[in-house]
Amino acid sequence: MISPSEQRSNWVLILAHAWAVLSLSLPAKASGQPDTARVVTGMGIHGSISPALISTPPVIDGNLDEPFWKLTRNVTGFITYAPDFDVVPKEQTEVAMAYDRENLYFAFRCFDDVSKIKASISSRDNMIQDDWICINLDSFNDQQSLTAFYVNPLGIQGDSRFVANNEDFSPDFVWYSSGRIDSLGYTIEVQLPLKSLRYNNHEPTVMGVILERYISRRSEHSTFPRLDPAKGYAILTQMTPLIYPGIEHHRLFEFLPAVTASRQDVRKGNSLERTQQHGHLSLTAKYGITSDLILDGTITPDFSQVESDAGQIDVNLRSSLFYPEKRPFFLEGLDHFILGSSTNNFDPTIFYSRTIADPLTGVKLTGKLDNSNTISAVYAIDNVFESDRSTLGRYAHVPIVRYKHSLSADSYVGFLYAGRELAHTNNRVVGFDEQYRLSDAVVLESNGFLSWDKADPGASAVDGNTFGLRYSGSTRDLAYSLGYREVSEDFRADMGYVTRTGFDHVRGSLTPRMYPQSDIIQRIDLEFATGHTKDRPSGLWETSNAFAMTVYFGGNWVFYPQLTYSTEIFHGQRLQTSNALIQLRAYLTKNTLGTVIYTRARAIYYPAAEQGKSNVVNSTLSIQPWENLRADGSLVYADFHREADGAKLYGYAITRLKLTYQVNQYLFFRGIAEYNEDRTQLTTDFLASYTYVPGTAVYLGYGSVLNKQRWDGTEFVPGDNLVEVRRGLFLKVSYLWR
Repeated sequence: MISPSEQRSNWVLILAHAWAVLSLSLPAKASGQPDTARVVTGMGIHGSISPALISTPPVIDGNLDEPFWKLTRNVTGFITYAPDFDVVPKEQTEVAMAYDRENLYFAFRCFDDVSKIKASISSRDNMIQDDWICINLDSFNDQQSLTAFYVNPLGIQGDSRFVANNEDFSPDFVWYSSGRIDSLGYTIEVQLPLKSLRYNNHEPTVMGVILERYISRRSEHSTFPRLDPAKGYAILTQMTPLIYPGIEHHRLFEFLPAVTASRQDVRKGNSLERTQQHGHLSLTAKYGITSDLILDGTITPDFSQVESDAGQIDVNLRSSLFYPEKRPFFLEGLDHFILGSSTNNFDPTIFYSRTIADPLTGVKLTGKLDNSNTISAVYAIDNVFESDRSTLGRYAHVPIVRYKHSLSADSYVGFLYAGRELAHTNNRVVGFDEQYRLSDAVVLESNGFLSWDKADPGASAVDGNTFGLRYSGSTRDLAYSLGYREVSEDFRADMGYVTRTGFDHVRGSLTPRMYPQSDIIQRIDLEFATGHTKDRPSGLWETSNAFAMTVYFGGNWVFYPQLTYSTEIFHGQRLQTSNALIQLRAYLTKNTLGTVIYTRARAIYYPAAEQGKSNVVNSTLSIQPWENLRADGSLVYADFHREADGAKLYGYAITRLKLTYQVNQYLFFRGIAEYNEDRTQLTTDFLASYTYVPGTAVYLGYGSVLNKQRWDGTEFVPGDNLVEVRRGLFLKVSYLWR
């Protein structure tokens, strides 16, 4: 246990740092807003762009045959930033931009050898392995975040949110695109409805943009405007302003009713019997208080998932497994809860939305209060598991509040409160985070939180704390970082994800990058990393020292070997976790991608704190024989051999096969089969989905679970044959009205 004096000193450190960061913010001027608005045609002052105002919208069909596309000045001069900076691409790109009061329009002409273009008809966000273009749009022009709109040569979409150096593909926005391959390469048209964007309520409206193109066969990324090698990959600080006079500032109204019908059957003896039949009606509404501040509410929500989680090895774990959020209500604005200085497994996540497991209702507010201030708040009433209701009560009330104040460039200071209130107990966490850009390529990040945990009725709350600090920089030739994290033994974040408590951790890394003048090797990154951790309960130190090398070959092959000398303190013992890892990712053909990761390690068997050796294999293979059909296979395997006597304590494999037939960009059929060797269990999952736009969709699904067992007349016992023990069927229909 940490002593009271240590506890107090850490609290003082957190509060002092927060005050220092807040003091830095007070004189700062919000960035991204021009002092005087000047509207120009084509390329403007200081590199700004004024797209063409049009009266007749284009037909989004991939044909650039509207007269104004020919009259609009094209943006050209794309320059690469990966695998190296400042290379003129062999294949040129031209982009025209236009708008009306309701929409933003973009038209791309991408020159290329038609036989080498990689494109597929796939579901949303599954086209990232293809060739693509991307519109990186900072709709507030405040250098704090961006929305990325990806389109492949056949018009298939992907979209993401990028905040605090983290890109999240979970959100889905309503927008339109089309692409066509022709003799010169391919063309793409994009329509971004203003109702789908959040933007400043100013006249004129100013947004920031970086236009990007990716050619998969060379792993080549190029952009307009050019990214400065001295600033590295700090994309948010290198945007070109887009000036839009006279656009509509909406008070958005959206209604999303959804109907779900489901049934479940469970085996009892020699037959499957229906155990549940359920019909559910839910309503989610969205109201735009302004064009940049949105209120969401939901009544009797259906938070069921359509996409199933992939299986993970769940034996011999020191902490629980982490699964990504997939439920639509939580996705919008979720990126606002990403914290500065949270880049490592030691760093706790304060708000992990999947801890809200079975909510009765919820309300959410996200957006801008003004140029510099952002608010994100969630309130949900969560059903307590039935087995716990006698002691915890019927409901858990979950308030989450996030505030950010933007400084110059992409710097900010923020505040976060997360709580879980039960009938007689509670958990509350409050603190700050910040990101401060010290120079073009150097960033200082930190966060600090205090927790109060009342676990038993009538007991006093137990307090805890955590503090983290990270100094990092990145340019063309070098990346480096120094970091510190402490978490007290009594720190609790019931609304978050915490892998470990009771430690002090320091770490550093240095990554020089080399660019051989070779047709075979494009780039080599060397990585030297070291970390040292004091385990507070035992007072012992553990260490991790790694050397790794990433070799980027032409033809989109990547080779990554790593050697690590490391130890870990567990139950007061210092145990070995040193390992050797090899990873290979390769395009075997234009439409066949394979990845293999093998790790040989000294390891810990956590249930008994025993030393041993482990082999871990993680491999994937994706094949696209036709542009409509894709097969994804994976194998995950882990074993453990006790060092004392060589006994094999477990060997555990999960194999998974996913087949997807994409009829067009709206309709697909998908089947998944996954076999868990440890459980001797086969799960199957079939889904038919028609999605016109995100929100307007029909899903029909069937799933089953089969175990290796047999009925002996009284009960099930292990057997040699797979027997279906559970199955379910569901239909979900939703409609987005604006």
